[in-house]
Amino acid sequence: MAQHFLLSAASRTLSLRKIYKAGENVAYQMFCEMRWPETGGEAVCPKCSHDEAYKITTRRKFKCKACAHQFSVTSGTIFASRKMDFVDLLAAICLIVNASKGMSMVQLSRDIDCQYKTAFVLAHKLREAIAQEVHTGEVLDGHVEIDGAYFGGHVRPHNEKAKRVDRRLKKHQTGTRRVVVAMREREGRTLPMVAKTEGEGVGFAIENISRDATMSADEASHWDTLHDGWMVDRVNHSEIYSDHGKHTNMVESFFSRLRNMIEGQHHGVSPKYLHQYANHSAWLEDNRRTDNGTLAKIVVSNAMEAPVSRDWKGYWQRAA
Repeated sequence: MAQHFLLSAASRTLSLRKIYKAGENVAYQMFCEMRWPETGGEAVCPKCSHDEAYKITTRRKFKCKACAHQFSVTSGTIFASRKMDFVDLLAAICLIVNASKGMSMVQLSRDIDCQYKTAFVLAHKLREAIAQEVHTGEVLDGHVEIDGAYFGGHVRPHNEKAKRVDRRLKKHQTGTRRVVVAMREREGRTLPMVAKTEGEGVGFAIENISRDATMSADEASHWDTLHDGWMVDRVNHSEIYSDHGKHTNMVESFFSRLRNMIEGQHHGVSPKYLHQYANHSAWLEDNRRTDNGTLAKIVVSNAMEAPVSRDWKGYWQRAA
């Protein structure tokens, strides 16, 4: 029996030992190379695009020879105004990509020795950068599976049986329950969205699935509309999970990862940010056969290309 990829040495190309042994300068150079790959890591002015700059080595900054604009490797990126050392940033990225089911922010803050608030915002910034690779704007093609799964909104039953209520009724619910609708190409991309009802996924499918594609869905009645535009295989999960190739097992695999992430690691996710966890899980699922060194480089590259986060820059200051 062939060895699983994640158990092989090929999946382990980066470790915390390698990162800290290489040191701050090597980590800094990696960020430069990911920011300016076309010049091999040599600074390019973000203001005028001139490719010659003076190095201000005491502050790790650059001064453009053309317009005299001062900038750093993280200026204008999702890491703008960062205070953490580059070696610690790289270590945090390594820990996050290594965690196939996600990582709690308490654990991350302990591992890289920072405040919980710092770890929380850093992880969400990375998820925002990762989302650019999940939501590319390209429609899904081939054979696409679609399904939905509900998260959050748990109502704790009262201690006394006589005072317990029917938690299925809307008036007894919290209003924080959401459904993640996911579409997944077999052997391809995963595209999630967050909605209040699973039926909203029909409009999502119309916008994001090629008319040349074929689909698989379960027995839920709201998927009946999909037959107007696609050839759809249906499988009744109350009777069978897979019927001679008709199944939604690939998208269920994504939901399994997301549920393990939320319930096993984070223990609770606000509906306001559920979409970021869904994007993170989709990215992990799509890159499950990629070594962790390559994953870390992909995340750094995405972060260097992502603009300043309007949601997460100054998050705790606004909250205060």
